[in-house]
Amino acid sequence: MARIEIKHLRTLAALRDCGSLVDAAQQVHLTQSALSHQLKELEERLGQPVVIRKSKPFTFTPCGVRLLRLADQVLPAVEQAEQDLDWMAQGKQGRLHIAIECHSCFDWLMPTIDEYRREWPEVEIDLISGFNFDPLPALARAELDLVITSDPQNLPGIRYLPLFEYESLLCLAKNHPLAQKASIEPRDLSQETLITYPVEQARLDIFKYFLLPANVAPAHIRTAELTLMIIQLVASGRGVCALPNWGISDYLDKGYVVARSLGEDGVWATLYAAVREEQMTAPYMTAFINTARVCSHRTLQGILRAD
Repeated sequence: MARIEIKHLRTLAALRDCGSLVDAAQQVHLTQSALSHQLKELEERLGQPVVIRKSKPFTFTPCGVRLLRLADQVLPAVEQAEQDLDWMAQGKQGRLHIAIECHSCFDWLMPTIDEYRREWPEVEIDLISGFNFDPLPALARAELDLVITSDPQNLPGIRYLPLFEYESLLCLAKNHPLAQKASIEPRDLSQETLITYPVEQARLDIFKYFLLPANVAPAHIRTAELTLMIIQLVASGRGVCALPNWGISDYLDKGYVVARSLGEDGVWATLYAAVREEQMTAPYMTAFINTARVCSHRTLQGILRAD
């Protein structure tokens, strides 16, 4: 049996803080007799006294002083852990390690996180880019908690919760010949340099929904990690790119580039929040999904509500 228990540390701390046996007993919710018995039990276990009796206020022996130093170290940590467990039981605490496959998402995700933090300050949030690894298998392995993606994979135990629908638009320099067209056909890109994010072609909307079904490939492919860099390359005539309509609205408004639909009906896709089934009903998770939906519809142009 352990010689020192949490109850002993709480009792000694109460004696020091209150200065009397009566007040200390009330603070730790014991009778005076029970507190005295607990002190005697502790001293018997340790084989030495911890307080000098009949002193006012209570005076502690060197053994008692050492135990008080331990109490000051241990009790705050125990109290914090107890509070954390209470929050967890109420669904107010958890971990949200988020990976982003939608590489233009930071513009709206950061306001979402800011709003979410105000209501759920105890949830641990971390952000990871999905450029250099496939985040959905990591989600299935519980290495991540949520993935923002437009490319669902059929993985056991993973659910995809729609956030919104968006249109992929082709961005062009203002003087590009294709800017004269009302919409773009797949064959129009067969002589173009297509600038993309550095991810697999099959995960990009323009390939998945537009070029591959038509068996068309661009003349050249160039990659860049930053949306702003891609727009600058397009504006300077170094190629064309396809980006979500909401992600380029500022660049269109400022006249840096122009945009055209991919096909007469356009290429529309859905952005999802991917989560594990066992987490999808956790209050902190559902609150984040709802906050993301509300923030995106409040701040983004051209999106539609997903069914």
